[in-house]
Amino acid sequence: MTERFTGKVAFVTGGSRGIGKAVAERFAQEGAKVAIIDINEEALGETEKELQDKGYAVLAKKANVANAEEVEAVMEAVVSKFGSLDILVNNAGVIRDNLLFKMTDSDWEQVMDVHLKGSFNAARAAQNYMVENEYGRIINTSSTSALGNRGQANYATAKAGLQGLTKTLAIELGKFGITTNAVAPGFIETEMTQETARRIGVPYEDLVKHSVASIPVGRSGKPSDIANAVTFFADERSSFVNGQVIYVAGGPKD
Repeated sequence: MTERFTGKVAFVTGGSRGIGKAVAERFAQEGAKVAIIDINEEALGETEKELQDKGYAVLAKKANVANAEEVEAVMEAVVSKFGSLDILVNNAGVIRDNLLFKMTDSDWEQVMDVHLKGSFNAARAAQNYMVENEYGRIINTSSTSALGNRGQANYATAKAGLQGLTKTLAIELGKFGITTNAVAPGFIETEMTQETARRIGVPYEDLVKHSVASIPVGRSGKPSDIANAVTFFADERSSFVNGQVIYVAGGPKD
């Protein structure tokens, strides 16, 4: 595998498992020094050890993306240790699915805090370093749910909001050599989709089979599929790709 990110530092939120872990490992495989934050301390420690055992330069810290001070403190530590912050992947996320009439204030606020406020906090902190270096890549994780999805008024709104944030940051930060883009996954086999299966009371294998039936390429997505798209946006050669949303869903989305 080529080392196109040698000399770069990638910061991944929600990087202890699933998509975030796959993204962090891909950057490390391709030469980047990687920082990951998460609130799942156990998974965070396991991922840090796993990556370090493979010889990768990684720094893992427990932090809540919804807390701006915690995010800023970790970024400061990352820059102190690794020397820069070149790539930010806003991946941290939660689901609190319910139909509108059952959705609580807490369901709504927690999803907004993690997805929207968390991405805002991280992007605002990261741009300080990126503007100074006149270089940066910000990649936000949206979702096909941004187009609307039953039982996800909170999640769909947050993911659509991230697309608006993406396009606005692309306009504001482009002149500093910073691009901002978004990846919108479809059905990806992760711990989060396993949680969805448990929540709706169906075997996970049945959920996967049902989802694949509507995917044109005839298979479910894997975290590595998202890592491919993220690293495309992060590549130095993608400097003219800015403010875009790519749906990684095995088929077209409106």
